[in-house]
Amino acid sequence: MEYGLLRFKEPKRDTSRKIIHIDMDAFYASVEIRENPSLRGKPVIIARHPKESGGRGVVATASYEARKFGVHSAMSAKKALELCPEGVFVGANFDLYREISRQIHEIFRRYTDSIQPLSLDEAYLDVTDNKKNIQSATLIARSIQRDIYNELHLTSSAGVSYNKFLAKIASDFKKPAGITVVSPKKAHEFLMPLDIKKFSGVGEKTLEKMHEFGIYTGQDLYDKTELELSKKFGKLGHSLFRKVRGIDNSIVEVERERKSVGKERTFQNDIRRDDEALQFLRYISAEVLTALHKKEMHGKTVVLKVRYSDFETHTRRKTMLNYIQNDDELFSVVYGLWQEVGEAERGIRLLGVTMTNLDPVTFENIPLPLWEQHLSDK
Repeated sequence: MEYGLLRFKEPKRDTSRKIIHIDMDAFYASVEIRENPSLRGKPVIIARHPKESGGRGVVATASYEARKFGVHSAMSAKKALELCPEGVFVGANFDLYREISRQIHEIFRRYTDSIQPLSLDEAYLDVTDNKKNIQSATLIARSIQRDIYNELHLTSSAGVSYNKFLAKIASDFKKPAGITVVSPKKAHEFLMPLDIKKFSGVGEKTLEKMHEFGIYTGQDLYDKTELELSKKFGKLGHSLFRKVRGIDNSIVEVERERKSVGKERTFQNDIRRDDEALQFLRYISAEVLTALHKKEMHGKTVVLKVRYSDFETHTRRKTMLNYIQNDDELFSVVYGLWQEVGEAERGIRLLGVTMTNLDPVTFENIPLPLWEQHLSDK
């Protein structure tokens, strides 16, 4: 295939691996329902009630009963109440969620050590070579789902395929408590009718361009040449050309040395209140710290990223003298950075928190004289 004077080799699929993507079902809400069975069957919304917070707050997640009303994560709690007046609002308990996530990963490790966590409630597992010597990845996925349900009384959904891209999409197909298998022979059939927004990298802005270019489904994408896609979408075009052909040769990343750990989220509807932004920043700060704990790392530098509705993006960072130890310490730094750059009334499209300047937890804080206890900007 030619691009100007360059010639690209036809991409090849690596179908040798067996990958599982496990995604917990409405994780935070399901945990709260488990802890309080009287919530079962009710539209549970993980956020402070707007009446208690003065109309502030952001939804962390919602039960499937609440989702029927259109409630979803990153939505303002006020909007969630408008959509679902009978919703039961429950404040998030991240200490509990982290502990249960740890227990879920203990179950994963019975089968494989090749685990790549994505968040508290989802992960990739490479079970090509596994501790149980089970040849079928589908049987392993079902066994993991059964263990999680029997031991933790929570449901999960699974996608099984020969690469991460297909496994992740598949895990979302039969929620809750479902399993979807995409074999090499079935990949083309699976991808062709897929809505283009299901492809990783296709956000709202790119989706509009895709539609303008006549791409609505996997089949539409497949019919475009690599030259057409690369001209229109650059590197993303090259990536999508391969993915729609079932090609994703990225490995499950285990024990990778991390120079930074970050989480960010793009909102379907712009956030326009300071309190909503801060509530969400608290959520993702907790997720960043959880990811660091799993890596047995800690850091000193905090980076805040804010993208406004006009796509103008600002970042601010602060380096602490000592390693940050807990959620409150991290959020206090994030809050200070927000005071410098946050303008919610402009409409916020994306928020992100990253920790850099990382070391293993074997590197500990060394107390210094009081006159040296200060913050420094970088």
